[in-house]
Parts: sequence; C-alpha cells; structure tokens
Amino acid sequence: MKNHTKIYMDALGYDATDFVPSEISGKKANDICHISCRGMGGNPLKDKDRIENLMAQTREEHILYGDKKEYMVFQYKKHWEFLVNNGVKVDQNYFLKMIQKYEN
Repeated sequence: MKNHTKIYMDALGYDATDFVPSEISGKKANDICHISCRGMGGNPLKDKDRIENLMAQTREEHILYGDKKEYMVFQYKKHWEFLVNNGVKVDQNYFLKMIQKYEN
C-alpha cells in the first residue's frame, strides 16, 4: 500500500477490505489522489501526504477533476466537509490557504 493511501485509510479508520466511498459521488473510490500535486504547485515535502491534501475519488472523477485549477476550490471544499463530517481532525488554516490560493 502506498504511503499516501495508508495515511488516508488510517485517518478515516478504513481497512484494506472496507468500501471506501468517493468523496464526490459516494460511489466506490478507486483512487486516493493528491488534490494539489507537485505539478499544481503542491510542496512535495510539506503538503504531499497530509490528510488535507488526500481525497478518495473514482477513476472517472480523478480524470475529470484532477490537476485542473478550475476544480481545485471545489475539491478542497468537498474534502474539508467530508473530513469534518467523518470526525477527522484537520488543519483549518491549510484549507483556507489553499482555497484562497486557487480562488485567485
């Protein structure tokens, strides 16, 4: 299991056999993806594998929304809401910073 997938699964209390829902549609997620990847200006050492930057999506959603600036705010807002609703402690300032970054 990749490090970022383990971080995501541990934060949400999932195990390898659990159904992991897409945070966008609720369908079965195929990908735990980085919202802000290195190519989008993510800091690979600081931001890459933090829970605030990891989102479960279907393959189709990842293709549609991933690595596209026009969907970054949408993804961060959906992800923040999902984590809070699932009892995950998050860095609110990180979300505010990233939303502001991509709103401009």
